[in-house]
Amino acid sequence: MGKRTRRRKHVPQRTCVACRTPRPKRELVRIVRTTEGEVLVDETGKRNGRGAYLCRKRECWETALAHHRLERALKTTFSPETQAHLREYAATLAGGDE
Repeated sequence: MGKRTRRRKHVPQRTCVACRTPRPKRELVRIVRTTEGEVLVDETGKRNGRGAYLCRKRECWETALAHHRLERALKTTFSPETQAHLREYAATLAGGDE
């Protein structure tokens, strides 16, 4: 009888739309455009809709918003209210590497 080998659990990878760094899905924040066209920060990562991922670093959020990378990834145009909401969320994040 042979030894049992443990299989490593598959860890889904996603890429930050700002810095293009692949990371484990759980380390990123998902932004989703719902079927109604609403853009939300999806902390659970389970909402229905088109998603894009960003690192939990303020710089990535600022880059993504300034260069319209989130809008491009979500295939939509942000209203001023949506921009403000995402900037408020970004302000709560850490500035540098964690």
